[in-house]
Amino acid sequence: MMRQSENLTSRFDWPLFIAAVVIALLGVVNLYSATSVYQTAIAERYITQLYWLLGAGIVGAILCAFDYRHIERTAYIVYAVGIFMLMVVFVLARDVRGSARWIEFGSFRFQPSEFTKLTLILALAKYLHDDPKNEGRSLIDLAIPAAITMVPAALIFLQPDLGTAMVHVFIFLTIAAVTKVRAKSALIFVGTSVLASYIAYHFILLDYQRARIEVFMNPEADILGKGWHAHHARVAIGNGELAGNGYLQGMQNQFLFIPDQATDFPFPVFAEEWGFVGATVLIGAYMFLCLWAIRIASQARDRFGAVVCVGVTAMIFWHAVINISMTCGLMPVVGVTLPLFSYGGSSVTNNMIGLSLLMSVSMRRNMVRPERF
Repeated sequence: MMRQSENLTSRFDWPLFIAAVVIALLGVVNLYSATSVYQTAIAERYITQLYWLLGAGIVGAILCAFDYRHIERTAYIVYAVGIFMLMVVFVLARDVRGSARWIEFGSFRFQPSEFTKLTLILALAKYLHDDPKNEGRSLIDLAIPAAITMVPAALIFLQPDLGTAMVHVFIFLTIAAVTKVRAKSALIFVGTSVLASYIAYHFILLDYQRARIEVFMNPEADILGKGWHAHHARVAIGNGELAGNGYLQGMQNQFLFIPDQATDFPFPVFAEEWGFVGATVLIGAYMFLCLWAIRIASQARDRFGAVVCVGVTAMIFWHAVINISMTCGLMPVVGVTLPLFSYGGSSVTNNMIGLSLLMSVSMRRNMVRPERF
């Protein structure tokens, strides 16, 4: 047992660990700046974030000590628990700004939809691990994984939380894309998705969700109303120019023009203070983390571990892409956090658990000959 423990320790994935720590520390530094203008408890959020990172890091370290194959055996049970918690949201959650997403127990609260991204990844990994099919999959072959995805996505959409529901769907699409989907099936899916998007826009989306898309299409239409968030986010990023205005010197943040600067809009705060150079460093850290995670997936010893790595990578990648894109005006504004960078206990814990799964797969990737995806 001691020899096995020493063997695992020697395989600790330092590049993965360092990339995550760099992003998290930059997030804490940015959070201090983003909330420094307040004279209330909001100004202490960076301390709370440090506690969350420490606690989630301890949980992650414990998970790394366990072989991820033990999780495979309970993947469907974990998925079912996640669905149950989403249903509990409709009973216990308190409405906040038009949506009910958090379950509260006294001063403690958590967002189940954050954790169902991981439960979905585990369920999809379990299904594909048990499915012996190696040749190109048709849409019929992906019907069950699609159904597994749509259950939590639909429940989250009804909260309503379009951004998080979209991330669930993107996780599924990313995993499906690397499972050798037939070209004909992919084309049929793309055509069907265009039709489904048209129907969703006109008959399913709520008024405020359609308004965000309209503002995205015409940014100058309602700057003082629906377009306020996106407009001032772009102004802040532009103000940063090449080297930034300096730490704690971002005017858009200091004068409170950027809303939700600790959660949904931390990137404009960072870009205004550190400029193009700082933004490039942050985006580069995310790129390295995702590419390294794909490397781990390619070396995983079994299909379950490979799919888990791809799913966690997709979760981090799409969160980063959507969050940064919406602040730059490249996508409509949706409520999606920046991984390890935005304030929030549920988000931090979920991402740390995901990274610990990556670490667990990485530390054991050479124990057995890798299985074909």
